[in-house]
Amino acid sequence: MWLSDGPATPELWTRIHTEHARSGLWPLLLDALDPNDGEFRPWGSGEVFPEEMSSPASHDPADLLAQWWATYTAVDEDDDMLDATGRLAVTAPFGQVWPGLAAGRETETDPGQLASEFAEAFLTDCPRSRLGLVAAPSGAEALTAVGWAGPANYDNDTAKFSAVVRDWENRFGARVVAVGFSTLHLSIAAPPLSEHEALLVAAEHFAFCPDNIWQGSRPFTLAAYAERITGAHRWDFWWD
Repeated sequence: MWLSDGPATPELWTRIHTEHARSGLWPLLLDALDPNDGEFRPWGSGEVFPEEMSSPASHDPADLLAQWWATYTAVDEDDDMLDATGRLAVTAPFGQVWPGLAAGRETETDPGQLASEFAEAFLTDCPRSRLGLVAAPSGAEALTAVGWAGPANYDNDTAKFSAVVRDWENRFGARVVAVGFSTLHLSIAAPPLSEHEALLVAAEHFAFCPDNIWQGSRPFTLAAYAERITGAHRWDFWWD
């Protein structure tokens, strides 16, 4: 990965994103764990591990999400902050039953345009973000190619997460715009619009990144989270 010395600009991100099909370089807005730290972790400090990742093509996203769901909805009577009733209430109305993937939607808005708009908004909030250029077929695969280890507390093979994001690129017009130490930010061209769609997408998000709900905004339930992502053109994930 090539890393800029100074802050990125939305114009440069958009130009390089537009040229991706020709150049093969995917632009990432890179946020640091502590913007005041000169190491610019993890990007400047070298805390990335591309050699330890498998290939996104080796993983089935539907299988991954079902397996993660089963793990995170399991009730451990000996070591659990929530009793069985409380744990099942978090993922109601599905409880421990994996509901399956949400259906994809037709993309009515240009995903590239939305991604550019999101890049501009992200840099307004995080003006010290730098630009990273990664040789990868898509933003999803760029996460693995660069060796990002943000979800390592749950699974240290980023290729699995790339496989899911690549599927979201196809189903929802997702585009990877920005990445932090343990955060991921996507623009979404075709978000869920109905309550049922949003609940299914929320279930996928819980399986992908349970901290979005476990440690998100109150109330900590799938239903409340689904309301927040209904019609939302950005998805943000953080792993504790």
